Amino acid sequence: MVPVASGAVKSADRTIELLELLAGYSEPLTLSEIHRELSYPKSSLFVLLRTLVARGWVETDRRGTGYSIGVRALLVGTSYLDRDPVIRAATRVLEELRTEVNETVHLARLDGADVVYLASRESAHHLRLTSRVGRRVPAYATALGKALLAGRTDAEVDALLPAKLEPLTPQTVTDRAALFAELALVRERGYATERGQNTPGLGCFAVALEYRLPPIDAISCSVPYARLDDPGHAAQVLDAVRRHAGQLSFLLRP
Repeated sequence: MVPVASGAVKSADRTIELLELLAGYSEPLTLSEIHRELSYPKSSLFVLLRTLVARGWVETDRRGTGYSIGVRALLVGTSYLDRDPVIRAATRVLEELRTEVNETVHLARLDGADVVYLASRESAHHLRLTSRVGRRVPAYATALGKALLAGRTDAEVDALLPAKLEPLTPQTVTDRAALFAELALVRERGYATERGQNTPGLGCFAVALEYRLPPIDAISCSVPYARLDDPGHAAQVLDAVRRHAGQLSFLLRP
């Protein structure tokens, strides 16, 4: 359980922790499962859940024993997407990038040790990646994350990441020394790439947006191996991602 921040209102802190817990699961959690994760007293936890259900922040399953994130959270999340200036500016650039390379493209933001997908435009190909907005992925396992981590020192990255780097696939880099070597290469060449570290069968190119330093946002393009193994197409995708990242960085500079 995350400790209550100094000066925080305990009930507010518990509400946020509960919502974040439910948001991390695709299946409903029972009262006992939530209690095991958060260690709140069951009586107060039940009252909190009942209040959140009544307000639409939490929903129950048909039996009334499973709890999941509610539609009110979606409405609030959508308002974040609507008002964020980076997302607004990126919309046209992402559409142009997707049209140019006909691959799935993304905008993501570094949030702690993870990247969160803020926008996505899908390829028209039958074989393509589909990523939902709001998806959270460990930064060390993605080209997007590596592009953003490379904007920090190794010491800063070490402090940011969890003690153990859990693999998402057999290709995920989980050794810190190997990760730092990758980040050094990203700094040298100005872009990040990975192959199968996040999703089997897919590779990715990513470039950080340098409208602020250290960067917090990056754009990327995901390509199935079947097309990534074409050197001409891979070079075209990388060139397009770098150009559009530069264009978007220019638009966002104060």
